[in-house]
Amino acid sequence: MTIQFQRARFLTSVPETRLAPADSGAEVAFAGRSNAGKSSALNCITAQLSLARTSKTPGRTQQINFFDLGDNRRLVDLPGYGFAKVPLAMKNRWQYHLAEYLRIRESLRGLILLMDCRHPLTENDCQMLAWSAEADLPVHVLLTKADKLKPGVSKNVLADVRERMTDWHPEASIQLFSALKKLGIDEARQHLSDWLNNGIS
Repeated sequence: MTIQFQRARFLTSVPETRLAPADSGAEVAFAGRSNAGKSSALNCITAQLSLARTSKTPGRTQQINFFDLGDNRRLVDLPGYGFAKVPLAMKNRWQYHLAEYLRIRESLRGLILLMDCRHPLTENDCQMLAWSAEADLPVHVLLTKADKLKPGVSKNVLADVRERMTDWHPEASIQLFSALKKLGIDEARQHLSDWLNNGIS
């Protein structure tokens, strides 16, 4: 079925997986380093200005946020990892619940992994790819903020990251993306639709 992404609405925000909505249907999660552009990508893909809250301050997303697409399908915004300016204990707690969500959530069909195209494949990005490969979870990478690089440079980055990330997740796919320039929206929506329709009648 055709997914109407513009109909997405905020469902709930939870600090840990056990408080999440019923583990049924299908959902796709968005993960990435703090300030990689997760919220901007969600807003762009759903054609909404403020579905997900954006901030120039890394670490704004501090809980697991669920967005309802109808027909028991959801998008999930995970806490950013990396350099968030929060106490270490809180950062470790986020990491624990993020890993737990990826490990036990049965309705999870795929992971959209966002990397700033100027700083791809950080240690945390590689760990996320490895976790997903171990869990047999499909991953599609959005190289965000592609508008910050000249077209030729961004294409070189795309080719380089595509080759290098096979060390951690050989089956992962990848594309360039820019929320500002509306680049790559249709391709991203297609991956989401394929996953959200997988096994759902």
